[in-house]
Amino acid sequence: MIRTPRITHALSVDRRGLIKSAGFAAAGFAAFPLAGCKAQDASMLDSTPGSNPLAIPPLQSGEIEQGTRVFRLSLTPGQKEFVPGVASSTIGIDAPYLGPTLEMRRGERVQFHIDNNLAEGATVHWHGFELPAAADGGPHQLIRPGERWSPSFEVRQRASLYWYHSHLERKAGPQVYAGLAAPIYVRDDEEERLDLPSDYGVDDIPLIVQDRVIDGFGRLVYPLSMHTRMMGMRGNRIFVNGTENAVFDAQTGQLRLRILNGSNARFYDFSLEGDRSMQLIASDGGLLDRPHIVRSVRLAPGERAQVIIDLSEGRPLRLLASSPEIAMGMMGGRGMMGRGNSDDASGDVFQILDIRPASSAQRIRVPTQLASLAPTDPSSAVRTRRFVLDMGMMGGGMSINGAAMDMNVINERVPVGQWEIWEIANPSMMTHPFHIHNVQFRVIDRDGRAPPPLETGLKDTVIVNPREQVRLLLRFEEHTDPGLPYMYHCHILEHEDAGMMGQFVVVQS
Repeated sequence: MIRTPRITHALSVDRRGLIKSAGFAAAGFAAFPLAGCKAQDASMLDSTPGSNPLAIPPLQSGEIEQGTRVFRLSLTPGQKEFVPGVASSTIGIDAPYLGPTLEMRRGERVQFHIDNNLAEGATVHWHGFELPAAADGGPHQLIRPGERWSPSFEVRQRASLYWYHSHLERKAGPQVYAGLAAPIYVRDDEEERLDLPSDYGVDDIPLIVQDRVIDGFGRLVYPLSMHTRMMGMRGNRIFVNGTENAVFDAQTGQLRLRILNGSNARFYDFSLEGDRSMQLIASDGGLLDRPHIVRSVRLAPGERAQVIIDLSEGRPLRLLASSPEIAMGMMGGRGMMGRGNSDDASGDVFQILDIRPASSAQRIRVPTQLASLAPTDPSSAVRTRRFVLDMGMMGGGMSINGAAMDMNVINERVPVGQWEIWEIANPSMMTHPFHIHNVQFRVIDRDGRAPPPLETGLKDTVIVNPREQVRLLLRFEEHTDPGLPYMYHCHILEHEDAGMMGQFVVVQS
């Protein structure tokens, strides 16, 4: 049964407590009804009328100027009707909400001119890219209102789905939630030789999956509370590319779905209705070595996956997602933090996308060999670093290795060109997605166990379950800067904003 969970906790909270507990300032979001909402109208919360054509973000390839691919983008305030007839204040990139899919090729140089037309500062982080620290778009690359930021770098990544989003200090959560996020397609010759589905918007579809809280008046709200601080912002409605109850009319016998978990905190287990199989072909950083037949794919916030769905029989399909438990009780079972509020919807099943084929078509075989990936060799590492993710008592002390994020402190100095093992340990009672800037790493193991199919390729974000240790093999290839750092952090955005983040610089060996 597909259902939409209701909000049952009060949205109205003390403003001083909000700022103190979550470290957020609401000044830039005065139009957001953060507090003072009246009781919800349950009938509106339950109403999800009809089906809506899936919105496909416009594809923007920039312009070639003197050998460089140049993109011109604007961060703008906007309005979006999450409920028909009710406008909510949002943020977009060249759009009222979200932004265009940027398309670029591996090996070329790109430059961006990003104008900030918002009433507050913002940043734009290139999630998954290897690039100079000055171009990373982390909290140190603030774009003040009315200013322009013009980073430039070489595209070093394999072909895959990446994304760009806000990474503002202590306000990444509300800005991404308001819409400051969008996909990036990187193309390359290696992938194109495989003749995989790649016609954008036809048989190659980006899916940005987000949950949002819609109040009883139909408005988008960002309710801050101790529960939000601890569990992250988890909404009561699901939107895909900003579309609720999305439908896609397919014209081909195969469909390539590039799925991005763009939610602030919610994890998803994606599957096809009827336990149909999918072919998993890629993770964060590109193609896997071969396709894997799977019946579900779990993605944490920030993670991506690419699957190919067979439509040759001409039968409609429905992509679903359940919301798995990400917290455990004191004795290792469910409870305590597992279902703190009914809007968490852990275990509920959401409709993500209805796929309606035009007719039956010839079945196309996916190549049995996709990418050439070197074996993961831990013996090549010259050093091991350990990172311990902690939440303190009831989420009151977000930290890594006992330290909360401090913009003035460099936590690690990493030599360029050297293989290292990073051990990510999670003694807390909640699952955390761990993201590292400026690298695509390999997962060695989980508590000594081999990684699942999604983690056999290149990754930039990895799930670390409660009381688990995950080992990563990584190397920073270039771009040294002893004074300007990159970030590593939990990608539950409210945890990041509350301090579960650290800084490292890449230095000469």
